[in-house]
Amino acid sequence: DKREFKDLDDSVELGTRNMKMALRRLRKFARTGAADELDLDQTIKGTAHHGYLDIQMRPERRNAVKVLMFLDIGGSMDDFIHRCEILFSAARTEFKTLEFYYFHNCLYESVWADNRRRHTERIPTWDVIHTYPSDYKVIFVGDASMSPYEIAVPGGSVEHMNPEPGTLWLQRALNQWPASVWLNPVKDEYWQWTPSIDMIRKQFDGRMFPLTLDGLDRAIAELLR
Repeated sequence: DKREFKDLDDSVELGTRNMKMALRRLRKFARTGAADELDLDQTIKGTAHHGYLDIQMRPERRNAVKVLMFLDIGGSMDDFIHRCEILFSAARTEFKTLEFYYFHNCLYESVWADNRRRHTERIPTWDVIHTYPSDYKVIFVGDASMSPYEIAVPGGSVEHMNPEPGTLWLQRALNQWPASVWLNPVKDEYWQWTPSIDMIRKQFDGRMFPLTLDGLDRAIAELLR
């Protein structure tokens, strides 16, 4: 079943301001690289101390946090695409180092970066795990709404014959990136009625949060622990 999905639009602006403000809390700055920025305070101190102009330089202050996003796309997620685009657009603005990949329903042995080529340019999930070190902050975005078989058993995927269960791939991701959360666009008052949501929430040790401003605040607080 080769259903076609669209990439999320990272140019969405309407409603992104509050999302940006929430995401900004996750940013961490560090002075890295060559000393190519004027340090005015130290220049003044050095000049006063030496009696001549003593120009002091320092590395530019850069956003040091690194974020990796896994985005569920297609199917039941179509109902939430606008809200996810707002989040995606805000994240692209706020984080200098942001990498993202798409999946459908659950994480399996491959992901993709372009929905137009998702059938021809798959990226092995192992490659992603081996590419990004454990200091990345990882955000999964998805409604986690599917048959429990899609998570728990080999061959449970609705799109292909997966040799290993999704729960194994989720655990491998969690082992590699301990600072991981799951954002769910489904209202949390409805989570109890969907067994697959409960399964993934438990696998994330409760680190599933609704895709609301309050939920985003709590998710970021968790990532900052």
